[in-house]
Amino acid sequence: QVQIVESGGGLVQPGGSLRLSCAASGSGFSIHVMGWYRQAPGKQRELVATVDSGGTTNYAGSVKGRFTTSRDNGKNTVYLQMNSLKPEDTAVYYCYTRLVFREDFTYETYWGQGTQVTVSS
Repeated sequence: QVQIVESGGGLVQPGGSLRLSCAASGSGFSIHVMGWYRQAPGKQRELVATVDSGGTTNYAGSVKGRFTTSRDNGKNTVYLQMNSLKPEDTAVYYCYTRLVFREDFTYETYWGQGTQVTVSS
C-alpha cells in the first residue's frame, strides 16, 4: 500500500542546480523521517540530508551550505534543492522514508528506486 516515487535527477554542469522530489503515497501512515542518501561508484551509500517530523534537518558536512532539504507534509513529499553542484556530487540519490503506521504504531523503512545525478563538464 506504500509507494515511494522520486524524480528530478539529471546531468548538470559544475556549479549548476537540481531539485529532487520524493513523494510517499498510500494510506494508514504518517511520516517520521524523510531524506536522501547517495551512492557514488566505488563508494558506500551515505546520508545526504534528512528532515524529521518536527522539521529538524540534518546534512552531511560535504553538502552543508549547498543543499537544502524541505518538506511538504500535506503531500508527504520531501525535496532536495542542490546548488553549486560539484563533480563529487555525482551519485545515485535514493529517497529514504521512515513511516509510522497508525493502526499499530509500527515503523517501517521504504526506499525510492534512485535517481541519477551527474555533474560533469
